[in-house]
Amino acid sequence: MTWPAVPALSTVTERLPLIFPEGVENRQYCIRESTAKTVLTMIYCGAIHGSNRWIRPSQVVDMSDTQLALSSHAEREAWCVYMHSNKKKERSPKAWYAVNSREQIRDENIARGLIPNQAVIERPGIPTTSSRPKYALQPEFSALFDESIQGEFLAAAISDWQLRFLSAAAMARATIIRNNAVASTDRVPVVFPSGSAITLAPGESSRITKAVVEQFSRYFLVQPAVLWLSESANKVIDPTLVHALHLHIDQSKSLPDVILVDLSPASGDILVVFVEVVHTDGPISQQRKEALEAIALEAGFETEHLAYVTAFSDRSASPYRGLAHNLAWDSFVWFASEPVNIIMLRSDSQKKLSQLR
Repeated sequence: MTWPAVPALSTVTERLPLIFPEGVENRQYCIRESTAKTVLTMIYCGAIHGSNRWIRPSQVVDMSDTQLALSSHAEREAWCVYMHSNKKKERSPKAWYAVNSREQIRDENIARGLIPNQAVIERPGIPTTSSRPKYALQPEFSALFDESIQGEFLAAAISDWQLRFLSAAAMARATIIRNNAVASTDRVPVVFPSGSAITLAPGESSRITKAVVEQFSRYFLVQPAVLWLSESANKVIDPTLVHALHLHIDQSKSLPDVILVDLSPASGDILVVFVEVVHTDGPISQQRKEALEAIALEAGFETEHLAYVTAFSDRSASPYRGLAHNLAWDSFVWFASEPVNIIMLRSDSQKKLSQLR
């Protein structure tokens, strides 16, 4: 049985973020250093599906740079046999991780990251609680760490693997995120539902704002209009609409990034949607929601005709993961990378489900 060549750890570390682009489910578990070491240990042990070789998480935590340097087939085989034996193991003082790290390797890197994204295969018929080795790399995935493949050939191989093995939803999210990141130094054109347009300053916040105006409004409102839009270089207000709705918008107040309205006669009363665009901070927390409601009541709105939305770039992005616990109940969360989907934070006070109303 042949043994695969062992790449440098730096090679695995550099390639994982290319293989798993932003937008991939649980990407953080697929690209971190401990995942790179998990993949490298599998390659070292020849644990490629079809070879009948498997590893267990304890091998990752017990691996060391010293052991990795013992690269002959006989040395690799001897270590794997020893690690799978029932003998009491002497751990290297330079082992990569503490013994209690194996649950993180198993539950996060492998179970939440690599297996769902079809990079690792779990040996069938092995009970969950068993200590028997049961994880191996998917062969086409392991081939992506062949150091003889470089440049455009590597890019083509990664692209082919992504199309074959990553989900269509993951690739759609990745494409949207990648497209939004293009030309990050260019000003961002935004077309309103009315057909008028403005340009915003370069940056991630402007790209999320563009998505809110052009996509969110189209998917979730029947007859959308932009009442207010604010960013560093622009304060856009529709005076005709404000006058027609008999509203008072005090621009000295701490207004949200975007205020949308749904003017659809078929929907009954007008719906007003306060949207906070979050790139780093500033979601609709409970305190922020109460402040916006106070501004709305002063402006002439009614509570039952208000909705609150926090807009992020993507579910996997750090701003959402870091701020999710601050989001207000009875508000919505929307992601530019998944424009047709929305999260509703529904409290017990909400007696029935509906659309944004």
